[in-house]
Amino acid sequence: MTRERFIRRRRQEWKELEGLLRKLNGTSMRKWTGHQVAQLSRLYRSVCYDLSLVQSREWGSHLERYLNDLVAQGHTCLYRSPPRSMKDLADFLISGFPSLVRKRIAFFYLSLALFAIPFFGSAIYVIWKPAAVDRILSPGATEQLAESYSRPLYDQVSERQASERSRMAGFYIRNNTGIALRAVAGGILMGTGTILILISNGIQIGAGTGFVISKGYSANYFEFTASHAPFELTAIVISGAAGLLLGWGIIHPGNQSRRESLITHGRDAVRLAGGMAFMMFIAALIEGYFSPLPIPIGFKLTAAGFFWLLVIFYLTQGGRGSQHERLQEERTS
Repeated sequence: MTRERFIRRRRQEWKELEGLLRKLNGTSMRKWTGHQVAQLSRLYRSVCYDLSLVQSREWGSHLERYLNDLVAQGHTCLYRSPPRSMKDLADFLISGFPSLVRKRIAFFYLSLALFAIPFFGSAIYVIWKPAAVDRILSPGATEQLAESYSRPLYDQVSERQASERSRMAGFYIRNNTGIALRAVAGGILMGTGTILILISNGIQIGAGTGFVISKGYSANYFEFTASHAPFELTAIVISGAAGLLLGWGIIHPGNQSRRESLITHGRDAVRLAGGMAFMMFIAALIEGYFSPLPIPIGFKLTAAGFFWLLVIFYLTQGGRGSQHERLQEERTS
């Protein structure tokens, strides 16, 4: 068969596949008919054979490039991932995320140690020697802490407070999530960036906590911070776990190539970061709408205790026995 005769015989199917691809790429996969799926599969296999024939007979780079592009478009259309639904997202947050945290629990504990030890160490040190805070925090930071917590932030529900809530919640979401995502991204430097961010944040937050306690402002401080701390601090630790996991994939590829290891570990790191962002979102809502309420501190401390129990129960029990956990166990084994 000559090249010209081959093109005349096969051109119609190529055009048919082009038209079908234009139609299907503009519609959701849920709206595809059974006939369209069967037609796409048949035409795709047929054009794949045509491409191999053209390559073997060397019938020109122009024709080969045209068929190669058509095969690539067909492959993308046929094997593209279906769009994620809200049900998929809810399923991940309810089951997949806590199961993944337990699967990568060693990185969670390491991140917790890198954050908590500097936090408590600097807090105790500053309470013991208040003047030491000047070696850790800038004068501007200590002045702001003193100004913020030397008196109750809110003693009544005012129009100003109500108007500020949404703006502050949005600020907390953007600011806190940004800090946590930097901890995740620090993992690309073989985990060193993540380690430095965790230790630095632990020292600074601990020093700030020790400073307000040493000044006698602890009631006002914990009245505001206690209720959103369970979600926010846990999210920081999880962001660190994601960054450390990413760094481990680079340092210790095991039986995989370094690129394959980075993809494998990076996939879990990104999913951890997604769950972390959800927890930061919850923390920001509490910080913006509940923490400033002028209600007795006892209610807020009770709420904080409930939130801590909720976070612990969620991460330790969420998704147990689910399909997510079974799949992860199979991959591990």
